[in-house]
Parts: sequence; structure tokens; C-alpha cells
Amino acid sequence: MPLSVIMVLVFLGTALGLFVLMYMFVPRKTILEERLEGLRPVAVEPTTLLERPTTGWRKVLARLGGKVPLSPRDYGKYMKSLVATGFRSEMLPVFMGSKLLLMGLLPGAYLVFYGIPFEKERATMLVAVVVLAIVGFLIPSYWLMLMVRRRKLRIFHDLPDVLDLMTVSVEAGLSMDAAVIRISSDKQFRQSPLAKELRLATQEVRAGKPRENALRDLGERTMLDDMKAFVAMLIQTEKLGTSLAHSLRIHSDSLRTIRRQKAEEAAAKTSIKLLFPLVFLIMPALFVVMLMPALLRLTKVFSEF
Repeated sequence: MPLSVIMVLVFLGTALGLFVLMYMFVPRKTILEERLEGLRPVAVEPTTLLERPTTGWRKVLARLGGKVPLSPRDYGKYMKSLVATGFRSEMLPVFMGSKLLLMGLLPGAYLVFYGIPFEKERATMLVAVVVLAIVGFLIPSYWLMLMVRRRKLRIFHDLPDVLDLMTVSVEAGLSMDAAVIRISSDKQFRQSPLAKELRLATQEVRAGKPRENALRDLGERTMLDDMKAFVAMLIQTEKLGTSLAHSLRIHSDSLRTIRRQKAEEAAAKTSIKLLFPLVFLIMPALFVVMLMPALLRLTKVFSEF
């Protein structure tokens, strides 16, 4: 390939990379525009228990998953996990339909693109089809587990800050429901799953549900122990008539202490986790770099005798 063509390709690749970096990291709005946009009132989407308009794929998956028989134990487990990810509608048939779809799609793709054209042994094809069917059935469960874990982690990190803002709002004279509405409309927590869960509990209380039951359901929906402790504190404060602001401040301090302890625990585990790549990856390469010249020289010296 001529040198001029290589230089042109290198120039185009470098220019394209710089353009992508500038597009990703350079803000496309000025500071004034961002501040004005932050002052603009934004309508907060209400959290309801109504179903969203179903699409064609959801209808097909729901029809497919509705035929799967489930035991009461599996039904409750899947429903709790789906609610913990933030789904409010009946998404269990869609979830089961996606499991069945992937269970048939992965083996079918293997047979069409590799198994039938290239594979000759039927035993190998049968084993691959069975393994891919099991993997396809388990992929949605793994995705659901990751989504639940991510949402719980985000709620855990947002809880102390939400409690601080709620404490300030209560000390300013707002009730707990008004403080929750104030938090849900704040720009920092507008998309926070914790603010959405608190807003949903407030709407249930307004609809006539007892406050204690609404708070307990809030703790069960999130599947987070810290959230259940926060709900128990609110219920106890309401029953005993103690100061809500004082209880919120103490609970917020305890949550920050727990979060700092978990961060210290994760930092202490770092040295143990680094031991395996250090021993199996870095040390062998280091030994090769340090000892290989001496080994080659010794081999050359002993070959002369």
C-alpha cells in the first residue's frame, strides 16, 4: 500500500476519533442555557398503577408467556423481583414469554448458522442445542437480577440525601406528604427510584390506604433492608408522636455511617482481589521478562560444551 494512502487513512481515523471525543465530552449547551432550562418548570410524570399502552411485541410475549404454568412460589418470586425493578403493570407474562422466546431462538440460530451447515456429529449438535436452550431460559432471570441489584444500590445511595432534604423540609414546617412531593419535584431526585417509590406511597395514602400499610408496602417493594428500617422508623415515630425531624436526622446519620463502613469493607477487600491477577498474570510476565535473557545466555553457554 502506498505511503500516501496510509497517511490519509491515519489522518481520517485520527480526525474521526477526535470528533467522537468532542461530541461525547464537549457540552452542546452554554452555561446560561443550562441554568435557564433548570429554572423552567418540568411536569413530573405521575406514578400510577395503570398499565401502559401495550405494543405488538408485548402482546405476543404476553400471549406466549401466559401459557407457562407457574407454582405459587415461583409466581411470588418473579413478581417481587419485577416490582423491585420498578414495573408496576402485569409484566410477568411478558417476562416468561421472553424466556421462552430466547429458549427457542438461541438453539434455532445455532442450527441455522453453524450446526446444520458445518457440524457433522449429531451428539454434539444435541448437546449444544440443550445447553443453548438452558442459557436462553436463564438469560432473562440474570438480567432481572442485575436490574434489581442496580436499583437497590441506587436507592441505598440516594436514601441519606433524600432524608437530609426531608429533614430540612419538615423542620421548615411541611408535613411528610408535602416533603415527599417537594423531594420528588427536586431536580436532583426527579429521576431517582427512591423519590418515585415515596411518591407512590403518598398517592396510596391519598387514595385512602392506611399510612402504615402504605409504608410497609414501600419497604417490601424495594426489597432493601435499609429501606425497611426507614419505614419502621416512620411508623414508630407516628405511633409514639416523637419529633419526625429529629428521627430523620438520626437515621440519616446512621445510614451515612453504614455506607462509609461498606465502602471501607470494599476497600479492604481490594488487596485480596488483586492477589489472583498479580500471581497468575503479572508475576509470570515479570518472571519471563527478567529471567528469559539469563536463561537464553545460559542455554548458549552450555551448548558450547
